[in-house]
Amino acid sequence: MDITNWIAWFLDCLGHAIEDAQTTLATVLIKVRFWESIAAVPLNERQRLVLNRLLDGFVGKLTTSKWAMLAKCSQDSASGPEAGHP
Repeated sequence: MDITNWIAWFLDCLGHAIEDAQTTLATVLIKVRFWESIAAVPLNERQRLVLNRLLDGFVGKLTTSKWAMLAKCSQDSASGPEAGHP
């Protein structure tokens, strides 16, 4: 009984799983390092939420409308000081 093909398939699957795990770990480490670097910066819950979304791979331009949608707040809140804008 020759299991060479099965072993090759299994090792290929294992290689892909290891690559995926390394990618996931790299993403987690980027987030950890970011949060450690700004640990002393006071942020409200909405700011934390939006920053987490950005760190998770938000694509596109972050507009006031998108901020309001992400933070679940009004457009006025999204453009004011509470949103992190001067």
